[in-house]
Parts: sequence; C-alpha cells; structure tokens
Amino acid sequence: MTQKNYGFAIIGTGAIANIHARAIEAIPNAQLIAVYNRTLSKAEEFAKANQCLSYNSVEELLQNPSIDIICICTASGAHMEIAEQSIIAGKHCLIEKPLEITLERCDRIINIAKQKDIQVGTIFPTRFYPNSKKIKDKINEGDFGELVIGSAYVKWHRSAAYYQSAAWRGTWQLDGGGALMNQGIHAVDILLWYMGPVAHVTAITANRIHQEIEVEDTVVAQIQFKNGALGTIECTTAAYPGTAKRVEIVGTKGSATLEENSLTLWDFQDENKDDSNQISESISGGVSDPMAIGHYGHQLQIEDFIEALELGRKPFIDDIEGRMSVELICAIYQSAKEERRIYL
Repeated sequence: MTQKNYGFAIIGTGAIANIHARAIEAIPNAQLIAVYNRTLSKAEEFAKANQCLSYNSVEELLQNPSIDIICICTASGAHMEIAEQSIIAGKHCLIEKPLEITLERCDRIINIAKQKDIQVGTIFPTRFYPNSKKIKDKINEGDFGELVIGSAYVKWHRSAAYYQSAAWRGTWQLDGGGALMNQGIHAVDILLWYMGPVAHVTAITANRIHQEIEVEDTVVAQIQFKNGALGTIECTTAAYPGTAKRVEIVGTKGSATLEENSLTLWDFQDENKDDSNQISESISGGVSDPMAIGHYGHQLQIEDFIEALELGRKPFIDDIEGRMSVELICAIYQSAKEERRIYL
C-alpha cells in the first residue's frame, strides 16, 4: 500500500510555528503547504523561508484540498475559533498547548470535533521522549509500589522584553494565565500522566518581578491525587538564571527524577540489570530562552498523529487529554483567587 502524503498548514508565525515547520520538514510523508497570519507580511516572510504558500484569510486557506492537518500556533486564547473553522472545513487539528484557556472553550473544541468525526491533538512533546516513557512504564508495571509524592518544578527566567514582544503575552484574555499556563503546563501534563487525576488543590500566586503583566509570574500549589498520593507544583518566570524543568515521582518501592529529558534519579527496591541502562538524551529546554528547544519532540508527536489518521485510532495526546492540564491549572488559579481549597 502506498503511504499517503499529508499536507499541513500552520496558523500563526511566532517562534513555535518555526518549530512546527522544522518538525514537518523532517517527516518524509508530511509537507508544509501553507501558512496564515493576521499580518500578511509576516505570513509572506514565513512562507518564503519555508517554501510554502501564504494566505490572506483562514477561509481561503481552508479551501485548499491539499491540506489535511492544521497546526494552530496562535495566542492560546485564540485557539477555539480557528479550531472550529478548521474542523467544520474537515481538517484535522494539532493545537499547541494549552488546548484552550478555559474548560468551556476546550469543551467546544472537543464537542465539535466529535460531531464532525475529526481528530484533534494537543501538543505535549515531553511525553514522547524515551525517558518520560520509561517512568510511565515503571508506574504501569507497579515498580514504584504505591505512589507517595509527585511534584513538578519549573523555575525559569523570562525577561520584561519577552512579555512585551507580543500584546497578548501576560494577559488573561489571550494568554489565559502566566508562568503556569504558559511555561509550566508541560510539567503539569506529564505529572498528571504519571500520577493520575487530582482530588483537590490549594494554591497561592504572586508577581515577584513582572509587575506589568495581568497574570502571575510565580505560583505554588499543594495537591492531593485521587489515588491518595500528595504533590506540589512550583512554577515561576522570575528566577535567575533559571533551572531545568524537574518532575519527581516518589513511591514506596522506588523513585525517579526527570530533569528536562534526563533521568537524574533512578532507584528501585527491585532493581534488575536492565534498569541500569539509563537512556542518555541531550534535549534542551527553554529555561531562559523560549527558542532554546529543538523540534524532535514535535516531530515524534506529529508522526504519531499521522499514524493515528492512518490506523483510524485516537492520537496519543488528543483533545480530551489536552483538557486535563487546563482543568488543573484553572483550579489552581481559582484556589489562589478565592483563597480556598478547590475540588476537581
């Protein structure tokens, strides 16, 4: 059977759109067909650099029959409208994190995709790295014993210039939150993947440096998971110089720590020889520079999305999976605002 070639379009031309373009370029049966940006000159510049078409409207782009998949790389709070247009046009969607910034907007995407039988994926590349999967496999096999504590730490640096680089950054309407919704969400997603659903959360937020933004630059949350384990999330964009994203999983029979994409702790009561062969990865993170990430994780996720379409299955991280991190983050913000425990 001849392998189908999939045509892609990217909506948005910011830094993350370039990561999508590099990832698509690396996949043999994927081709970047087109790009759209509200500012036509930016779309034309992006199109020239990536040898694709530029469009002056989303409607016109969606009429191109060569396009199968839309990568939505706009401001977070503008995902829903473009997703709805794309789904109605029969295009599958890969949406940059977060899926959307409220549960209501997430649910509108989920519901219309279900009605139209269209696949939607949410971009969370961290889950695709071998070391991330290695921890998940150990949890599934019961080698951690009972889970005791699961924690995520994202202590990064973002300059004032970063927040000033686009009018939507640091706003509730289009960013949907600050350090947690924008930078910390990858760690939130993988923590939920490992630990399971949350029973309740208590949180506090602050602005330690970035007083000019509407949203938080620092947040700390205490969590109880439905399996009885406890956890913490600490996230900031006010740290200098910033440290690697870290996720710690502690159990009654073993513990592991994932720093960015390297295992820095891997210790189990019932260790076998195969466990000592830790996977070595050199994949950078956006500690102080949002562009200091490669396209490898995006490539793996896009390849999975294509395979899902080929086999008629759900993608590994679909829209429902993407909703989970938004639900917890919104509960954390609600807890901080109302100064009380929030039950999920």
